[in-house]
Order: sequence, then C-alpha cells, then structure tokens
Amino acid sequence: MQPIKNLFLFITLFIVASSYAQSKNYKHQIVVKDVTIPWGFTFLPDGSMLYTEKKGKMTIFKDGKKREVFGLPRVVEYSQGGLMDVELHPNFKENRILYFTYSSGAGEERGVNTALMKAELREGRLVNKKVLYKASPNSRRGQHFGSRIAFDREGYLYFSIGDRGNRDVNPQDITRDCGKIYRLKDDGSIPEDNPFVNKPRAKRAIYSYGHRNPQGMEMNPFTGEIWTHEHGPRGGDEINIIQKGKNYGWPKASYGINYSGTKFTNKTSIPGMVDPLHHWTPSIAPSGMAFVSSNKYPKLRGKLLVGSLKFQYVSVCTLKNGKVVKEEKILNNLGRVRSIEQGNDGYIYVGVEYYGIVKLLP
Repeated sequence: MQPIKNLFLFITLFIVASSYAQSKNYKHQIVVKDVTIPWGFTFLPDGSMLYTEKKGKMTIFKDGKKREVFGLPRVVEYSQGGLMDVELHPNFKENRILYFTYSSGAGEERGVNTALMKAELREGRLVNKKVLYKASPNSRRGQHFGSRIAFDREGYLYFSIGDRGNRDVNPQDITRDCGKIYRLKDDGSIPEDNPFVNKPRAKRAIYSYGHRNPQGMEMNPFTGEIWTHEHGPRGGDEINIIQKGKNYGWPKASYGINYSGTKFTNKTSIPGMVDPLHHWTPSIAPSGMAFVSSNKYPKLRGKLLVGSLKFQYVSVCTLKNGKVVKEEKILNNLGRVRSIEQGNDGYIYVGVEYYGIVKLLP
C-alpha cells in the first residue's frame, strides 16, 4: 500500500504545484483569431479594434466580426518590412485622423524604406491620405524598418525608423535617415524647437539618433516621457527614455556582439552618449510595449510590459527610480509577441504572431 500512497501523494502535490504555477501566471482569452503578424493595433471610440497585419492588411474588429479597411497605399512586404504600426490622432473622435507606418518603394532608388502616412478613416475607407515622411534613400536590404508611433502630452507625433542594416553609416549621421526617432507636428510639419532644425544638411525631423531598430514606443502615462526599446544584435536589446537631440550610441557603444560571435565595439558606454535604462543580454528580441495604468490589474499597475519575439513571452518589468529592478514572465509560449496595448476598457491586449490578439485576464 505504501507505493500507492506515495503515488497518490505525488499526484496531489503535482496538481497543487501546477495550480499554483497557473495562478501566478495570467490566463488569456483569444479575442481575434486567424491573424498572421499583428504588427500594431489600437481602439476606436466605439470600442472596436483597428489592427494591422504585416502582409499589408488593415482590419476593424467588433463583436466578433472583421471588416477590412480599404484605401491603403501600396505596401511592399519586403523581408522585415510591411504594414507596421497604427495610431489614432488624440482628437480622432472629432477628426477621424489616424497615422500608420509601412514599407514603401516610392523614390528614385531601387528598394524600399519606411514611410509615415496620415489619413482619415471614413466608413471603412482611408481618405484624404498624405505621406508625412518617407525615409530615403531606398535600400534593398531587408532588415530594421522600425517602426512605432506615439503621441506626447503636447500633441507631438513621434515615430521610429531602424538603421536598415547599415549600422556603420546611418545611425550616427544626422544628415541621413534611419536609426532615428523623429518628431513632427500632427500635420507633418517640423516643430521649430526640434534639435537639428538649424544644422546644415541635417534631417530636420530627427529628435534623437544612434538607434538600431526600435520596435517599441510608448508615452509613459505617469511621467509624460517617450520610452522606447530596440533590438540589439546578439545581446544589447535596450530600453531608453528619449531625450531631445541625444545620441543613444549605436553602434559605437553596445552590450551586443556580432551574430558570428565577434565584437564590433569594446565599449558599452561612451561619455556624451546616453546609456540604456535597461538592456537584455542575451537578446529577447523585444517588440511592442505598454505601461499598465489600469486598475484592472492591481499587481501590474505601474509596471511596463515588453513582448519577446525570440522567447515568446511578455516581460513584466517592475520600475523603481527609472530603472528596471525586477522582471517576471507571463503568457509563456503562446508564440512570438509582436504588439501590446492597453485598451479603452482598461484591459491589456497582446498580439501574437499566427495565434491572434488576446486579452489578459485579471
């Protein structure tokens, strides 16, 4: 009888342990099914969700039904590029204006680069479209398009473009696009106090430089700061707080190494350049980020959520004095986490590649 008792005890302990592990992790509910790569999404005033797919499709989802948005420009799905982020104007309810980024082949050179477009959403169609920014020159390289969009409290529009795989030229040169965070007015004009408006030949929309491939950007609702994260190579993924005119070091300073295992710099910090607030080594391949300001999740409020493409989880970052002091993993192994947003209803939603958009349950 003793072996049977031991087996019963083992099974009981296993069940208790499993329940405890599950209770510590957050469950989820699939909201939108059959989504390939949900690069970005946001929520309309009527409670519907507007999401993009990298393959060049924009969709409105409400009450279990999908409705395709028509009128997109020509989106070139090219390696890591395609239809990327989408963000509503702060006064969308009145003006129906939204913004999105995509890879565009417009221009004289062969290849593609990241573009930012403004449009109005009217009865399921994009109208009054205007390209506010198109990075140049085009490139035939397939990596590092960025791209995220965020507004600050003053109504300025920020967006990111990656270095397009040309690390030794683009990120440190303010006369060239790519490897930058840009700031515009909501109509696409250049703010008079942008840091490089009076620099000869400089790209006047640049707000900060020395970035590799920022695929997370969000205004911190508690401080008003613009926070980003970006991919490193092997190691050196970073979280940064964006400051006017600052150099964030890539590729002169990095915690990463080449994919081959060799070094491209022996410096992780350089005087006059901004050190990352936090870095991941080895890389987690971060994409999507959101601050939790909702009361739906008492234990998450005030924390930062970052998706991992490589390891397929959401990192819950506990912040203290502007630093990440603790990380926990939730939603493990659902798939590659591409996008995260806090909805108008206070719930957290997560876009997972080839799985769907899910709601995090309290």
